[in-house]
Amino acid sequence: MKRAILIVSFGTTYEETRKVTIDKIEERIKEKYKDYEVKMAFTAHIIIKILKNRDGIIVDTPEEALEKLKKEGFEEVIVQPLHMIPGVEFQYITKIVDKYKDDFSWIKTGRPILYYKGEDSEIPDDYSILVDAIKDIIPEDRITIFMGHGTNHFSNACYSCLKLVFVDRGFDKVFIANVDGYPSLRNVIDKIKQSGSGKDVTLIPLMVVAGDHAQNDMAGEDETSWKKVLTNEGFNVETYLHGLGELEKFQDIYIKHVEDAFHDTYLGVGHTKKGGQ
Repeated sequence: MKRAILIVSFGTTYEETRKVTIDKIEERIKEKYKDYEVKMAFTAHIIIKILKNRDGIIVDTPEEALEKLKKEGFEEVIVQPLHMIPGVEFQYITKIVDKYKDDFSWIKTGRPILYYKGEDSEIPDDYSILVDAIKDIIPEDRITIFMGHGTNHFSNACYSCLKLVFVDRGFDKVFIANVDGYPSLRNVIDKIKQSGSGKDVTLIPLMVVAGDHAQNDMAGEDETSWKKVLTNEGFNVETYLHGLGELEKFQDIYIKHVEDAFHDTYLGVGHTKKGGQ
């Protein structure tokens, strides 16, 4: 029986951050699941196009990857997204998986980093799991602003939920602002000033990779970058230019989500089975 794990990320055009994040997660999944063939796909078609034209690198879309697995005779497939929230990109993946549900003996989709907010042992608390995985990079004596991508999708509420979990866990100087959607950096600056938390700020990307948003929108030299905006507001700014995907504990979350999908644990995340669910 031919079995595969398809790892699907948004993708990045930055090779250095890809190697230590997406590629590293792929390596670790290969190490754990030696009986599975591990494949890669990106959901960002524009990134796929840039890599092809600029570097001659060919990366499949999720549908292209699943079509190849179908033609190559694979029978069992786990699709594991490397996304932060169950937003538009995640819905895209689940729709593609549903399209191919009758082409494999079974096909299952793992969940992104943030999905469940369980309050008992039956359902996982993905939010607290994330906080535990990244808490070591949060400075104790400075304000931390995490840069989320944000979206106009209803899953944008995940960021507000995560902020409350940080507060519950005693991280009173941690804030989350989004590139797109609420809360904006302006919203957060106003909250920081109201809170009297100080003037020392560390910016950290709440993203798997430290790509274009981190390099330019967050830490760039343009006057509209978050670093410049905060500096002009009188803050002393430091930047953490690493994707969360570099952290081993963060990588562990995706590995656990593959395991959950494999063992039919916590169904309902794009889970499909031939002729059924």
